[in-house]
Amino acid sequence: MDLIIVESPTKAKALRGFLGRGYRVLATMGHIRDLPPKELGVDIEADFHPTYWFRRGGKKLAGRLKDAAQEAGTVYLATDPDREGEAIAWHVVEAVRSALHGKEPRRITFHEITGDAVKAALAKAHSLDTDLVDAQQARRILDRLVGYQVSPVLWEAIDGPKGLSAGRVQTVALRLVVERDREIETFDPEEYWLLEVDLSKLTDQDLRFRARLVEIHGEKADLRSEEEIRTIVDLITPADYRTHRVKRNRKRRHPYPPYTTSALQRDAAHKLHWSSSKTMRVAQQLYEGVELPGEGTVGLITYMRTDSTHVAEPAQQEARDIIVRYWGEDHLPAEPPHYKTASKVAQEAHEAIRPTSALRVPKAMREHLTDDQASLYEWIWRRFIASQMNPAVYHDTTVDVLCSRGGEDLPYLFRASGRELLFKGFMEVYPVRWSQKSSHKLGSANQDLPSLTMDEPLLLHDVLPEQRFSEPPSHFTESSLITELEKRGIGRPSTYASIIRTLLKRKYVQRSGKSFLAQPLGFVVCDFLVEQFPDLFAVPFTAEMEEELDGIARGERSRVEVLRSFYSPLAAALDAARRAAHQETITVPEGHEGRDGTGETCPECGGDVVIRTGKYGKFKGCARFPRCRWTSTIKSEEESEQAGSQGSADETADAGGSDGCPKCGGEIVIRRGKYGQFRSCSNYPRCDWSGPLVVGICPKCGGDLVERKGKMGIFWGCSSYPDCRHRQRPVPAEKQESPDR
Repeated sequence: MDLIIVESPTKAKALRGFLGRGYRVLATMGHIRDLPPKELGVDIEADFHPTYWFRRGGKKLAGRLKDAAQEAGTVYLATDPDREGEAIAWHVVEAVRSALHGKEPRRITFHEITGDAVKAALAKAHSLDTDLVDAQQARRILDRLVGYQVSPVLWEAIDGPKGLSAGRVQTVALRLVVERDREIETFDPEEYWLLEVDLSKLTDQDLRFRARLVEIHGEKADLRSEEEIRTIVDLITPADYRTHRVKRNRKRRHPYPPYTTSALQRDAAHKLHWSSSKTMRVAQQLYEGVELPGEGTVGLITYMRTDSTHVAEPAQQEARDIIVRYWGEDHLPAEPPHYKTASKVAQEAHEAIRPTSALRVPKAMREHLTDDQASLYEWIWRRFIASQMNPAVYHDTTVDVLCSRGGEDLPYLFRASGRELLFKGFMEVYPVRWSQKSSHKLGSANQDLPSLTMDEPLLLHDVLPEQRFSEPPSHFTESSLITELEKRGIGRPSTYASIIRTLLKRKYVQRSGKSFLAQPLGFVVCDFLVEQFPDLFAVPFTAEMEEELDGIARGERSRVEVLRSFYSPLAAALDAARRAAHQETITVPEGHEGRDGTGETCPECGGDVVIRTGKYGKFKGCARFPRCRWTSTIKSEEESEQAGSQGSADETADAGGSDGCPKCGGEIVIRRGKYGQFRSCSNYPRCDWSGPLVVGICPKCGGDLVERKGKMGIFWGCSSYPDCRHRQRPVPAEKQESPDR
């Protein structure tokens, strides 16, 4: 009797059903050996030689595997088809080697748990891939070196909760969140205006459409003030309108490729509102198999940890049969499509995530699955079938409109666009919502346009100016963070769920709805690590290390060579970081760049009001930002009185402000930076408070009038912006009046 070793009992049960009595199938329950839990376990001087210990229960399990291997004819290692699976298989061989008596274990890999796939794998058994094993060990050792040597520096440097940790990829992911939050907090919105006109044909005034001003004198329209808009509105309101150019293009929208791991995690977050951890847990259940009447335990999807978009030919043919049966020949492409893998660090040539049989339609499977399993299976099935279908076809229409007065054209070009879906194609199976957002170039997008011809006169119904302000980037969500990590080549899709779970568990970030918000502890940890280890936790360096690890997997680099090149700069940075940690302990300040609740309710949307720290100090804001933009200043009675009796702008600038730093009580000094002079705390860099120069009192609301720099240069604006939007040109010093006159 031959022995087959897999990771999980569910997988073992499925294989027993396929293979019958000629095989004994045992499960390892994951890794049976790992680096020791309470020590480094890596001998750096001996070329980073690792010491492995049995995990809890691993020694007993190894004994059982030894007994089974001793009695078996051939030992087959059927762990998952990736680096981690290859490493588990290698550890099993090392643990039972004495019982093999010179027999060479055989490795089998399959990407779906079906009878045909397992039997085909047995027919193509091969040796262990030692390059893959080396790549996994290198990754594990790198992560252990960072975790066990950098984390203790954090414990000494930061007076925070127990369990602070640094991670080679985890810290870079945290850095992305922290830097995005800071970008949002310090974002200075800039005013701009849009101008649209409501038009119709002379003969059909019911079907109106909107066109947006896109060019002035042949240059892109860039309207920055209400004065500019009023001038243009006065000119175009009595004008005559006509079409100048009508352009109609027939376009195609191609289907998405079948799911990779990261694409599945993103879609589940959008469509099912699941965390990446839940998505992978449910996908694992579908991969390992469920009980089906008359079939036993059958895997319903292919292996769910993959970077590949490749699809096997038999699966493509099965999908094509389904497409013809349910949607007809016109939805079937002449040749099966092939998709190029987009990942920078694509791993082994796996298949994409797809149903093991397209014939198992979601409706028929639902009664055999839990609600979660059925929901995820349906989207995997839909995405796969759609990927094998014809593209959608639509017409894009762009209409340019001119206006004239007294027979002379005005220098304004308006543009409208519309889209008409002609053939749904893959969208029959995998619906895609057309973007309804307006476009600066195309006016109001995706509207219904009447049939128009060149130089056709039009009727003006309304002129619609709209004030807007530039938007900050959005906070990361779990989905967008995964996208960013993959785009930058950081980590592996199979590790994203555990990275995000750790950031949340350590309280470095917190969920607010779908958004991830960096917490005070996260800011402090990130700042310390980036300052002390600028190269180690740099995004490009982390991406380069992923490529180095892939080089080991391809047999192009040696494990020891990569570890040496990594550890040399790490060791030097560790010495400097330990010295810095000895000198001073960092306390996590309350509210530092954080989200301290006030117990108040946002007057605009009913959300929570929190304290934020922006470029100009602390302020109150809605926790639902950027969806809700309500803000308010934080000003005590004493500060209000001081503002009322403040001296001239020159005196304030010379003194640097008589008040102490609102964050730490230190002295406020005047510094010069990239954008000119500003107020700052004398305790910098320990305290990073800063604020603009106060030049007077706002004539509109009585708040501080501060100096700012915008796209058009230096201006004076109210510190209570956006509650108060007063702004003015700077007044020369000799013309300034004392604010108390």
